[in-house]
Amino acid sequence: MNENLVSVSQFSNYVKNIFEAEILLQDICIFGEVSSFNVSNGIAYFTIKDENALLNCVMFKVAEKPNIGDMVIVKGSPNYYVKGGRFSFNVTKIMPYGKGLLYEKFLELKTKLEQKGYFDVSIKKPIPERVKRIGVVTSATGAVIQDIIDVTTRRNNSVDIVLYPVKVQGIGAELEIANGINFFSDYDNVDCVIVARGGGSIEDLQPFNTEIVANATYNCKKPLVSAVGHETDFTIIDFCSDLRAPTPSAAAELVVYEKTKDYDAINLLIDKCESLLKDKFDKISNGIEDCVDVICKDMQSKIKVFKLNLDNLVVKNYTDISNLITQKEYKLNLVNGVISKQNPEMIINKGYVKIKKNNASINSVKNLNLQDVLEIELKDGIINASVTYIREN
Repeated sequence: MNENLVSVSQFSNYVKNIFEAEILLQDICIFGEVSSFNVSNGIAYFTIKDENALLNCVMFKVAEKPNIGDMVIVKGSPNYYVKGGRFSFNVTKIMPYGKGLLYEKFLELKTKLEQKGYFDVSIKKPIPERVKRIGVVTSATGAVIQDIIDVTTRRNNSVDIVLYPVKVQGIGAELEIANGINFFSDYDNVDCVIVARGGGSIEDLQPFNTEIVANATYNCKKPLVSAVGHETDFTIIDFCSDLRAPTPSAAAELVVYEKTKDYDAINLLIDKCESLLKDKFDKISNGIEDCVDVICKDMQSKIKVFKLNLDNLVVKNYTDISNLITQKEYKLNLVNGVISKQNPEMIINKGYVKIKKNNASINSVKNLNLQDVLEIELKDGIINASVTYIREN
């Protein structure tokens, strides 16, 4: 058994030599459909295919770039790259060979659905302005769902995402995609649906170019956004959907309302309220100042009137008091005159005397007895006398 052992290099070189030694495989022409085409550092890496096989090709001098889906004839030789362990067909020339089968089927289905009215703008449903929950039909793994989650969280972290995981390429993918759309069509807890996948070749995107997916999209009761492939990729679902997004991230941008707009609107409303309140305050303040001016002027006017009335009242009271004082002085003088006439001193000055007995005034002879000692008050002095005679009138 050990005698048959060969190294990897020996085996790889043996395979390479077989390809190079076979004359019939040199400078041959192969036709097929272009399914991918990329250029890096001036070298083209592309694939051609038919319904049953795929061939990797390399071309070192690119003259003209074919379109995906074109049927072409490539001329060259097979090559086995020993170090990389890769088989490829080294192309020296590319020639057109008509349109590819997949592209023809795409155009045929597009025409059919367009005639049935699947693409009419009038039937497209608007995307709700404020989506609370999104249904996403895509693969559970990969960057697509993560991009949608990241964009949604950044724009509005209150929006929920419900994932319906499906295959996005390969056998049976179109049935899973259609089932996902139908599920969300009858699911009341989502506001809209996003059907998404990343970029790829025309055969990779083929599930989205099928009639079953087109029917599910057309009949979906919820607004549906397609985000399939890159911006330059167009599929049947793009024409049937209510809105096409160039990428899955762009779909989330289009669907999810940005929460910061609410903050901006609230700040704008606050500024407007502050402005209105300031205007109102200024008007009230100006009104108060005007009222104060009016009140002050009115008070000044009333004070002047009051002061004038007070001055008049003071003058009147002064006059009345003066008149009253004059009247009282006149009456007092009259009383003084009467009192003066009754003043004992005035009477004594006229020659009359005041008689006292034991410090008591005597105004009747009945109060006297003989031999009583009397005190007689004259104008300029007092004398004592003794009663020697009493006679009554």
